[in-house]
Amino acid sequence: MMELSKFDYSLPKELIAQYPLKKRDTARLLVLNRKKDTIEHRGFKEILEFLHKDDLLVLNNTKVLPARLEGLRSTRGKVEVLLIEGLATNRFKAFIKPSRVKAGERIIFDSGRVFGMVCGKDEIAFNIHDSKRIYELGVMPLPPYIKRKPEESDRISYQTVYAKVPGAIASPTAGLHFTKELIGKIKSQGVNVTYLTLHVGVGTFRPVKVQDITQHQMEREYFKIPVSTLRQIKRARSCQSHIMAVGTTSLRALETYASGRQKGYTDLFIYPGYRFKLVDSLLTNFHLPRTTLFMLVCAFAGEKLIKKAYQEAIDKKYRFYSYGDAMLII
Repeated sequence: MMELSKFDYSLPKELIAQYPLKKRDTARLLVLNRKKDTIEHRGFKEILEFLHKDDLLVLNNTKVLPARLEGLRSTRGKVEVLLIEGLATNRFKAFIKPSRVKAGERIIFDSGRVFGMVCGKDEIAFNIHDSKRIYELGVMPLPPYIKRKPEESDRISYQTVYAKVPGAIASPTAGLHFTKELIGKIKSQGVNVTYLTLHVGVGTFRPVKVQDITQHQMEREYFKIPVSTLRQIKRARSCQSHIMAVGTTSLRALETYASGRQKGYTDLFIYPGYRFKLVDSLLTNFHLPRTTLFMLVCAFAGEKLIKKAYQEAIDKKYRFYSYGDAMLII
């Protein structure tokens, strides 16, 4: 048994970043060295010092969909719909709030030009067969700890500069710190930069409810590793070059591949005791307590060292979570 309470920590609310920095790569970077048991405080641009010729940097090129829609019930009460997954051109798996909205109810969008019919638990069907038009009604699905409404600027700032494949309902936030210019500098150092896709799904919102975390079931998420990336992974391994995963999503996709699959759905749950097969270093943001993401970094660096790093980040007033600062675990 591994108790959920082991993965708790206390964070002052004022450290939760509500807006991104004006310049992506001006974030702070906490560098955690597992072998030396040391913590360094750097600027994000200094990540160049930790990447070397023939290293492989792996980025998740998923693109966040504007999946959060606001509508009205027939009673004129407000309804929030988060589109999770397309089931057909007009039908979606969805989170619908408030939960008292029942099957058979009609939700009105765009002043009545579009409406959706609640089809049952977590499902909605629209009167138009045009998913692009449906997403045009939405805003970016910012996480609930960002206590403001999404703004037009979030369509750019909550998206990585290399986002390409639409399908996510949350951003792979470790990648938000990169600019095209910084990626260019990384490549000029002889570092190989490659991409995979993992569509960040509903699991990022679901809390761990069981006291024994080994009983937790991860929500599955779609991933695909292109053939060109597979070649670079094999080359890096044959040359004993380091592989750096950008974000927990890239890491989970790579570790799923190491277990024998290059595409499909992964529900890989990584917690302390997991033996990493492919990833040598991890760039990540700071994560909420009691979450699978926090458990993953504890598995990668050790619970004691991660908690020490998090406490130092709190003491030095780092910015936390999606729009916050970054941590590099080497």
